[in-house]
Amino acid sequence: MYITIIILLFLAILAAGITHFGFLQITQMKVKNDLSLFTVLESLGLYSQDRYEALVKKEIILSSVDGLKLSGAAIELYPDSKRWMIIVHGYTGSRAFSTQFIDMFTDEGYNVLLIDQRRHGRSEGRYTTYGFYEKYDVQTWVNWLVEQHGKDTEIGLHGQSLGGGTVLEYLSIAAPQVKLVIADCPYSDLTDLMKYQITKLNKVPAVPFFRWVHNRIRKKAGFSFEQVSPIRSVRESHLPVMFIHGTNDTYVPTYMSQEMYDAKPEPKKLVLIQGAIHANAYHIDPQKYRQEIRSFLHEHMGKPEIKTATEPTRLEFFKDNSLESV
Repeated sequence: MYITIIILLFLAILAAGITHFGFLQITQMKVKNDLSLFTVLESLGLYSQDRYEALVKKEIILSSVDGLKLSGAAIELYPDSKRWMIIVHGYTGSRAFSTQFIDMFTDEGYNVLLIDQRRHGRSEGRYTTYGFYEKYDVQTWVNWLVEQHGKDTEIGLHGQSLGGGTVLEYLSIAAPQVKLVIADCPYSDLTDLMKYQITKLNKVPAVPFFRWVHNRIRKKAGFSFEQVSPIRSVRESHLPVMFIHGTNDTYVPTYMSQEMYDAKPEPKKLVLIQGAIHANAYHIDPQKYRQEIRSFLHEHMGKPEIKTATEPTRLEFFKDNSLESV
């Protein structure tokens, strides 16, 4: 009897430990600092911290609907332009990692708004909710742009990984000023993603571990997996959406973009980058990535009406590895 009690106690402690670890990994994984993110971008030849610091930009602080401080930076190269692109980073990243995409949009005549998602960078927050609350943060940024630049402002959204899921979740509440969405390596359904990552990537039995973690997330972080399903928003949206995914992505599997593309009404576009893993499609084939986005922008928002920006310090591209978690 004594040995049985000890074994049961050990199993209970083990289960509690695994559940807590899973909860932290899903909602509170340590965020990378800007220096480490810029180091990655510089090693890949995508962008540099010096270039970003040299940009003329305006630091913006807003308040979320639930009272959190949200931080961003507005890069307004074209004061007379009404076109803006909001760039949304991935899990454990920050707006520093979004800098790699600045040129892609400024070269097309867009001003750029880089944002730190809640709990990331300089923004406040305790938990990541995979778009459940974050979509309202995006709406806060959209509202700010409209207030600053008028109701005729035209806005595009670009999100990578977690950012991709966020901008797709935003489709369910999209303001009329938002004209298109670009989602790079997004997840289609949070329940499916968590089950996949728990069982396939971490080799942990889904039952009962999944249920324990889910219950803790619902109680402490205030949302459930079932409430986050970008494919639901995609099915109901008639905004132009472009899905980008690497064919070798095992972190957020490629089929998730394919199934969302299949489910979405027109207009839509799917771009698969051969050989790319998670969040490195742009690095693997920057020419194709830029060409496909340029074509998408021209088709749905028109060609730029002003001269494009040029910067003599632009870095050259070359290939290397990438971060799976951003």
